[in-house]
Amino acid sequence: MLSFKYALEIFGGIIVLFSVIPLIRHDFWAFRVFEYPRIQKLFLNLLIIILYASLFQISGQFEKIFTAVITANAIYLVYQIFPFTFLAKKALLKASFQDEDNQISIISSNVFQDNKNTAGCLAILEKNSPDLILLLETDQFWNEGTKKLGETYPFQVLVPLENTYGMLLYSKLELIDSEVRYLIDEEIPSIKTQVKLASGKLIQLYCVHPTPPVPGENMYSTERDAELLLVAKEVKDNNMPTIVVGDLNDVAWSYTTNLFAKISGLLDPRKGRGFFNTFHANYPFLRFPLDHVFCSTDFKLLSLKRLENFNSDHFPILISLQYEDQADMEQEEPEADEEEKELAEEKINKVTE
Repeated sequence: MLSFKYALEIFGGIIVLFSVIPLIRHDFWAFRVFEYPRIQKLFLNLLIIILYASLFQISGQFEKIFTAVITANAIYLVYQIFPFTFLAKKALLKASFQDEDNQISIISSNVFQDNKNTAGCLAILEKNSPDLILLLETDQFWNEGTKKLGETYPFQVLVPLENTYGMLLYSKLELIDSEVRYLIDEEIPSIKTQVKLASGKLIQLYCVHPTPPVPGENMYSTERDAELLLVAKEVKDNNMPTIVVGDLNDVAWSYTTNLFAKISGLLDPRKGRGFFNTFHANYPFLRFPLDHVFCSTDFKLLSLKRLENFNSDHFPILISLQYEDQADMEQEEPEADEEEKELAEEKINKVTE
């Protein structure tokens, strides 16, 4: 029993360490990757507290200090994920009326390039029939396998690649001034386009899929952070109703994603509604919210759903938004302070200078 007590103390120390490491603002993957499993860390943290308090007497000084530290860590983790629970304030308000001509629905799905289930993907897309479809990790196989979408989605920006960073954008709504851009890396594309709603209103759409900070992909988060923040600065300057969608390879509660929201002024519709974990589809305990949709305060939410899987390692996500003239007067736009603006410039300059 004593050995189990020691094991809990060691494991508790590791959980605390993994919670503290992301506070070090370093771009090396080992510092950034521990931002991902906050829900998992909280679950394990609470389990340790329950077992330790139930099985052992908290009488000695070490036991009291250990219990206090592990409890404080649990409170800290709750604080970090609280904005994405149903108890928190909603960042994006729910639409209170229907204006179909100013609505837009989008499915974003990382298909997993090695996945060959194009039929399953097409079935989900047909069932939900969104206005726009963004498929990521799409190679030539997926380009050929989804050509049928062209029958109902006449507006397209197709960038099939064999490096797991291909993008296929299909739209029922007219796309204007579409650009395929390589903001940081000549092998990592992003899409910028205007979308004309049925009302004639133009909105700006950005589709992104930067590299993750993990061994085998990119040892540092520098390029991912810079790409996201470059888009964020553009969004802030364009003064158009804007949507940013894609696999950001970052969790919703990370410092970088929070900085992106503040620099861009965009809202996260998950805040106050839930985690909407999209990755990894095959491992329920190891799921994180990596697939994102951010929008400007010009929109209100109609619906947000995680859809069923079709053999990918990501779940697709479906969002429906409504543009409203007065929405920006009713919602609070995130704002960066001077220190955060300087940090964003520093991250961008690391790559672009």
